[in-house]
Amino acid sequence: MATEIVVQGHPALREKAKAVPKTMFGTPELAAIVTTMSEALRETEFGVAIAAPQIAVSYRIFVVSGFVMTDRERNLEDPDVVFINPKIKKRSRKKTMIDGEGCLSVPGIYGSINRSEKVTIEACDIHGKKFERGGSGLLAEIFEHEVDHLEGVLFVDKADKLWKEAPRPETLEHE
Repeated sequence: MATEIVVQGHPALREKAKAVPKTMFGTPELAAIVTTMSEALRETEFGVAIAAPQIAVSYRIFVVSGFVMTDRERNLEDPDVVFINPKIKKRSRKKTMIDGEGCLSVPGIYGSINRSEKVTIEACDIHGKKFERGGSGLLAEIFEHEVDHLEGVLFVDKADKLWKEAPRPETLEHE
């Protein structure tokens, strides 16, 4: 059964997500949330990351698809990388205009948004172990986009310009 990704208008997307408490690390409950998030992400055609509020769970968690991570950061059993209670520690002063940022919770809408070229994030893994990860380009964009979700902010709130994407002919057959 597919996990529903909530869309713009759902209240979970506008709440500031709660920190995952220390007592939850390493529990089946936290593992189940992360598994549900990874499954929902894999069910999408173009998704590269997902935040817990996008499945109507108000915790500070996001998952990045293993496809955008290095081989060293993922494993074969579960290639996705989990960021729990993330904090952006550093952003480059230099910004870049992203043309075509989208969101699983705002389907069919894309925008131009100014994002930092480089971002350093600190987070915990599923067992509560802290780690730090820097990223540039797409990964920096993902870090900022997902942390925005945890603050109740959607990319459409920050975009300079928005547009609707017309359905691609190959997707029309499946709808």
